[in-house]
Amino acid sequence: MATEVLMPRQGQSVESCIIIEWKVNEGDVVTEGQALCEVETDKATFEVEATASGTLLGIFYPAEADVEVLKVIAAIGDEGEDISALRPADETPAAAPAPEAPAAEEKTAPAPAAAPTPVAATAPAGTATGVSPRARMLAEKKGVDAMTLAGTGPGGRVIERDVEAAQIVTPAAQAKAAAEGLDIPAVGTGLGGRVTAADLMSVAPEAVAEAVASMDFPGAVNEVPVKGVRKVVAGRMLNSLQTTAQLTLNSSVDARSILGYRSKCKAAPEEAGVGGISINDVVLYATVKTLGEFPELNAHMLGDKIVEFGNVHLGFAVDTPRGLMVPVIRYANLMTLKQLSAETKRLAVACIEGTIDPDALSGGTFTVTNLGAMGIESFTPVLNAPEVGILGVCSVQQKPVSNGGEIEFVPHMGLSLTFDHAAADGAPAARFIASLRNKLAAFELTLAG
Repeated sequence: MATEVLMPRQGQSVESCIIIEWKVNEGDVVTEGQALCEVETDKATFEVEATASGTLLGIFYPAEADVEVLKVIAAIGDEGEDISALRPADETPAAAPAPEAPAAEEKTAPAPAAAPTPVAATAPAGTATGVSPRARMLAEKKGVDAMTLAGTGPGGRVIERDVEAAQIVTPAAQAKAAAEGLDIPAVGTGLGGRVTAADLMSVAPEAVAEAVASMDFPGAVNEVPVKGVRKVVAGRMLNSLQTTAQLTLNSSVDARSILGYRSKCKAAPEEAGVGGISINDVVLYATVKTLGEFPELNAHMLGDKIVEFGNVHLGFAVDTPRGLMVPVIRYANLMTLKQLSAETKRLAVACIEGTIDPDALSGGTFTVTNLGAMGIESFTPVLNAPEVGILGVCSVQQKPVSNGGEIEFVPHMGLSLTFDHAAADGAPAARFIASLRNKLAAFELTLAG
């Protein structure tokens, strides 16, 4: 009898998985434990293995299909065996690979049209039989040699209107126009409308306009399907902003204590096991200690009730090749700084490698997101609903501080707290920031507490 291959359940919160690719084809002989396909949840990527040895008699869903967990996705048995009873009602046969489209012929923009013959800057000398007094005065004012102009007055006399219409071109502009075959505009940007070299373009505007008009607009684009982690993150962010009253408070903290402590950890003997403790670990530890004083922020807002947690299950944002993930350090309030640092690194590596347990990405009571390494000085974190608060950690910047009448520059780290104003008021949120600042500004005392 043929053996069914099910879409496995990966954690209690996962309802479906997307098939990324099939590693085998229908009709292939497979062995038990062999990887048949790769699938992803909204949280991790893993392989589905063959549950028996034999011939792969059927693939019931193609790559890119979103399949509910525990549904039959394939069947393995003896060649020629009937598997119609195993086929799901909503089976989507795998499409045959489409023939490769011929490479698109590269589109070449037409060469700009040749610039027209340049217009002479001035009329030939000696054409004027005289210059009227008014024309002479205007010419001197504009810096024009009136004797070079073609007169339109009686007997070819240069009159005022001839000077007004005169094109004034600097010697540098004349040389550039002659050397490059460029048009000389009627009016320039120089004094009195003088045409300077900067007014000359190497390509005529008309030619540029024609070249642009002949191109396909908007040019090359890349369509990226919104699926997997990106789709889930997008949905959660939108829902968070639509269903919560989010407000962000920005502050900064004297960073000398935490920077000094970090330096001591780096310089400590290897056997002390503290060399890997980072600034982010220090902030997470201080945040956990502060949340113990403010249960209203270590909570979930559930519509008609607020659930405050006795333990801190701390989420922290991780940037992965597949998108943003937020693993949760469970019972972070019971950990030492070294334990917290080790657990943070374990979860972050699992997220980046795609091996994270989906259940480790849920259950957070408060979240920390750190953009300080990217030079961000202040930002507005978005709540990981139904959590009531999220802390944004920013970069360390030098800040002027008055000290006994003198100004000194002290390193400060930015902090941005977003909270749900429907669940907590501004005053306790501000007190939370103040308490956290005190703990970070004297971090070694926080450790001793």
